[in-house]
Amino acid sequence: MKIILISTFLGCLALAQAAWSDPKIKWCLKSDQEFRKCTDLAKRAPELACVKRDGSEECIRAIKDGAADAITLDGGDVYKAGLKMYDLHPIIAEKDGEVSDSDSCHYAVAVVKKGSGFKFSELRNKRSCHTGLGKSAGWNIPIGTLLSTKQIEWAGAEDKPVEKAVAEFFSASCVPGATKGSKLCHLCKGDCSRSHKEPYYDYEGAFQCLKDGAGDVAFVRHLTVPAALKGQYELLCKDDTRKSIDEYKTCHLAKVPAHAVVSRKDPALADRIFRLLEPLQDRGLFSSGGYSAKNLMFTDSTKRLVKLPETTDSFLYLGAEYMATVRSLKKERSTDSTTGIKWCTVGHAEQVKCDIWSINNMDERGISRIECHREQSVEDCIRKIMYHEADAMAVDGGQVYTAGKCGLVPAMVEQYDESKCFAEGEASSYYAVAVVRKGSGVTWETLKGKKSCHTGMGRTAGWNIPMGLLHHSSGECDFSKYFSQSCAPGADPKSSLCALCKGNGKFFGSEEVKCRASAEELYYGFAGAFRCLAEGAGDVAFVKHTTVEENTDGKGPDWVSRLKSRDFELICPGGSAPVSDFVRCNLGMVPAHAVVTRPESRGEVVAVLKRQQAKFGSDAPDDPFKMFQSEGGKNLLFQDSTKCLQEVPATKGYKEFLGAAYVAVMDSLRQCSSSVPELEKACAFHPCQQKA
Repeated sequence: MKIILISTFLGCLALAQAAWSDPKIKWCLKSDQEFRKCTDLAKRAPELACVKRDGSEECIRAIKDGAADAITLDGGDVYKAGLKMYDLHPIIAEKDGEVSDSDSCHYAVAVVKKGSGFKFSELRNKRSCHTGLGKSAGWNIPIGTLLSTKQIEWAGAEDKPVEKAVAEFFSASCVPGATKGSKLCHLCKGDCSRSHKEPYYDYEGAFQCLKDGAGDVAFVRHLTVPAALKGQYELLCKDDTRKSIDEYKTCHLAKVPAHAVVSRKDPALADRIFRLLEPLQDRGLFSSGGYSAKNLMFTDSTKRLVKLPETTDSFLYLGAEYMATVRSLKKERSTDSTTGIKWCTVGHAEQVKCDIWSINNMDERGISRIECHREQSVEDCIRKIMYHEADAMAVDGGQVYTAGKCGLVPAMVEQYDESKCFAEGEASSYYAVAVVRKGSGVTWETLKGKKSCHTGMGRTAGWNIPMGLLHHSSGECDFSKYFSQSCAPGADPKSSLCALCKGNGKFFGSEEVKCRASAEELYYGFAGAFRCLAEGAGDVAFVKHTTVEENTDGKGPDWVSRLKSRDFELICPGGSAPVSDFVRCNLGMVPAHAVVTRPESRGEVVAVLKRQQAKFGSDAPDDPFKMFQSEGGKNLLFQDSTKCLQEVPATKGYKEFLGAAYVAVMDSLRQCSSSVPELEKACAFHPCQQKA
């Protein structure tokens, strides 16, 4: 019996070692042409193995099950691969150029023959050519656009499938991957499969459909029309004009992320795949010549491959706007008008306030207009808003910048001047200042080596403005070396940037929340950073101009009872001043905090918040809940100094909202990788979905 067990064990061990030592990367191919190209590449790269399946979805399943390791997919399929049932991640992106970030974006365009006479708003009953069902430029973007502009009328999947609504809109189509024999396959030349067995499949196939006269319009990407034929074709613009093929930057349906290699979530496997592909980039990886098809394994226009940040998943890669388009095709609402909006909170204290807000919103059926969703950090909240698992939260300017990089938009802004609440005018703002104890001898020029107190990593007054100025003057990026010790909530708990942090101040659980970017850390936020200074932990606190006034001379919580404003002063480049002279001595004027949300949720979020502040705002009737007051903490959900929320115009993206001066500071500070949140690194890989 022992011999049998030992033999079995050794056999399993041998299999495990064989699997562990097997260096081959199994690439999944969707056609005979792709398989031939892969086989030829494998002769130059023995660690490459070729696995054939019948289509993208079959390849996605094979990768999930371990029968294959990687495949290059367009955005529509990247979305599908990222669903929970598959949980694949984009690991490498194609780039069409050598330098520009825009090279990682494709423009989805509608191509027509020159002189064919109709406009974008006149596509009904025309014949359409598509790259494939569920593909970005050929289906998701054009059909999403036609739905959003109400050209295609569709009540939702409960009424009929979106494919049927499209079939009723066009007179005939070729949509490879649609149900064979349906009207959507009527124009196809082969079997209407989403593979090279269908001559009208993919970018070149859809263009060939137009070129052959089978269709009136082809939905493709901007690089599809060959240079020699550009004079014979035009682009349909959404404003009902026509432009030349080369004017795609001002005449397109949307910008979409380039194709990406997807695999299982395994950093070691991702590294192996990139190392396999890197030397092949100049050895035929991006050429399909000789295989009687185009864009095999990779698109032929690709110039290089770029490894994506480890934290990238499908939703982050595609961006909020693209996700909104996909949801529109599934008729998923961004918010449920019967239950209101899901507000994202950070930490216990915010959750308690939000729960009280929610309870005070309940109707006779027990349904509340406000639902609370708790996360560990603002970054986590931004991610959840992107993922449609929360709808909104109020954040500071630095976090608006990160949210904007991830495709979210500012919907409402806090106003701190009550006189401006009922008049159109300039958005609220405040001054970022540096506070020290009077007589300490600390100046802006002697900050190096001192102990610093920050509101939080990536926050405007507490990090971005002061660190941006220090980076500009010193070139220093590692601020853990600039200051001897700090409390910068949100930094690495093991670094000196967290050394001064206090946690929750209790005997139990304090270490667990120490340096956490939430109200659970006593030195977090404006009041927390000032407390860090006031209690003698730090030499300087980076806060906003009203912080000292709000936490001294008998104002504020118990811990400030003995503090006098006269015991503190401001320092700035070139001098110092009393805390009341912030207009003369400050680090910069910065934008107020703002509510961020997904682009498609903006209208609902604004409508709900306007009703909420009418009921619970500063001028609302006496009520047990006040939106802009905090019990058991400071500045919970909103700044306590907020007088009202004002709508940010829908035309304003995050850059216009923040202003050119602040964006310039942020762009400069982003040269320091240590100051870039991991989430932002993933979102900022491509600018396709950012609403500037």
